[in-house]
Amino acid sequence: MAQTVGEYLVQRLRRWDVERVFGYPGDGINGIMAGFEKLGGEDPQFVQVRHEEMAAFMACAHAKFTGDAGVCLATSGPGAIHLLNGLYDASMDHQPVVAIVGQAATTAIGGDYQQEVDLQTLFKDVARNYVTTVMNVTAVRHAIDRAFRIALSERCVTCVIMPKDLQEAPVAPPMEAHNTIHSSAGWSSPRVMPYEPDLQRAAEVLNEGKKVAMLIGAGAMRAADEVIQVADTLGAGIAKALLGKAALPDDLPGVTGSIGLLGTKPSWEMMKECDTLLMVGSSFPYSEFLPKEGQARGVQIDIQGRMLGIRYPTEVNLVGDSAETLGALLRYLKRKENRSWRQKIDKSIQEWNRILEAHAGVDAHPLNPALVYHELNKRLPENAIFSADSGSTAMWYARYLKFRPGMMGSLSGNLASMGPAVPYAVAAKFAYPGRPVFALAGDGAMQMNGLNELITVSKYWKEWKDPRFWCLVLNNRDLNMVTWEMRAQSGEPKFQASQEIPDFGYVEYAQSLGLRAVKIERPAEVGKLLDLALSADRPCLIEAVVDPEFPMMPPHVTLKEATSYVKAVLKGDPNAGEMIKDTLKTAVATVLKPKGDKGEE
Repeated sequence: MAQTVGEYLVQRLRRWDVERVFGYPGDGINGIMAGFEKLGGEDPQFVQVRHEEMAAFMACAHAKFTGDAGVCLATSGPGAIHLLNGLYDASMDHQPVVAIVGQAATTAIGGDYQQEVDLQTLFKDVARNYVTTVMNVTAVRHAIDRAFRIALSERCVTCVIMPKDLQEAPVAPPMEAHNTIHSSAGWSSPRVMPYEPDLQRAAEVLNEGKKVAMLIGAGAMRAADEVIQVADTLGAGIAKALLGKAALPDDLPGVTGSIGLLGTKPSWEMMKECDTLLMVGSSFPYSEFLPKEGQARGVQIDIQGRMLGIRYPTEVNLVGDSAETLGALLRYLKRKENRSWRQKIDKSIQEWNRILEAHAGVDAHPLNPALVYHELNKRLPENAIFSADSGSTAMWYARYLKFRPGMMGSLSGNLASMGPAVPYAVAAKFAYPGRPVFALAGDGAMQMNGLNELITVSKYWKEWKDPRFWCLVLNNRDLNMVTWEMRAQSGEPKFQASQEIPDFGYVEYAQSLGLRAVKIERPAEVGKLLDLALSADRPCLIEAVVDPEFPMMPPHVTLKEATSYVKAVLKGDPNAGEMIKDTLKTAVATVLKPKGDKGEE
């Protein structure tokens, strides 16, 4: 029998070195699923998820952790619609993802047929660079080739829509004739560099600065050596946007940690006192955490010109690969002999670390979430990979986990979607089956998506050569980040009807799937139970029952935030007593933080 289009499509994915496709079956893609079955036993592997949104999250995570294009597959109508949130996550974080979706048969399109949705219109925003409907068997080749090449070159989402009848039809090569396209597979990244005069202009700005601050993001992920050399030459401190947390180890001199509401005080102070800002591979959006306009001269490096000069009014904008551009820039930089700025930053970092330790030691009922992450940080295995969910979990991830060389981590950045922690971790484990992986989630995100994807973990974990996979759930029965945002930003008390969520037997549920599980409820048992979980012989869920009123202190409390907090109390917040008590204890701990040794004073 002649090869079908579905078989050919799977074979074409092989030509693009696709190792796995994340998806969920349906009759709108039966021809493609038959292609996997008939050509099975080799890559690409079809990974069955529990929901199409999870498939898109996994494709995005695969792209983030490997640098390769992620691929997700969904059936027509509702299946295709379900992909959208995860695809927007990839789009807004500039990740190459190819979505392949089914469609009604060509003989039915335009007839209001079952599951017929205008997918071309539906996907034209999220896949704006390339979305196409295959309408002839000869077109599948160039549709797939262009989807991958555009996704990789533009770092974007692309979409190929496949009507169901074409998937089962015999494939045919394009004729050597007019109106045909003859495409090829394969892509390699180019060397992108600014011109020398622009590098010199950037160097002039940086050389004149006396207090240089650097802000790096995910675009600096493969430029660690160059970032370190530039920072050392300029005597600069280095703040990390949340997507760039893994770009540099946290224990290096001058690394101030994360920036923003979830960030550190040293990052805040550095940005408010610097006279020069160098941004590298970051689209960090919050201007209030950057220098005031006019305070600092600015230089920005990004491989996408469209992202330059939109977060801070930078003076010199360089289109280029981070590592290549920084390496070339080094030739023109002059080493700053006065190191007082860098010394001040390092002292601020030491002070902040003592504050974090003090906050972790504050008594809370039943458990301080900072303590859980503080103790976890002491036990992180080498080369671990982390995924964090949106919400309060992101705060503790950003501040308490000190990344070492080789560690990786990511989350939903610009979309800040709830629910990707577990699917991100699953994708990371498939990509690196020999490395330890952590999914860090709050109970809201766990109930939204994570519980279902634990079923996927239970389905596949025995295939992984290393079973180390942990899911840490902070159980406070509250949508905690939003609760605190209502209080500190809007001056409104907690609205119990929207904020409180039901308790759930996370441990019992994980055990019912054949996974290990532990439950932490008291401070004295945190270390012991973490050790027990980390020694598990299979994936393990860790449930930590934590205090919802433990405050998520910003790096700097503004007058507006303080006023809003008081308003929330005066309006009758239902947990005002515990809220005030925990905040006061944390404030006192900040003042009475542990002292360093004399060498640090």
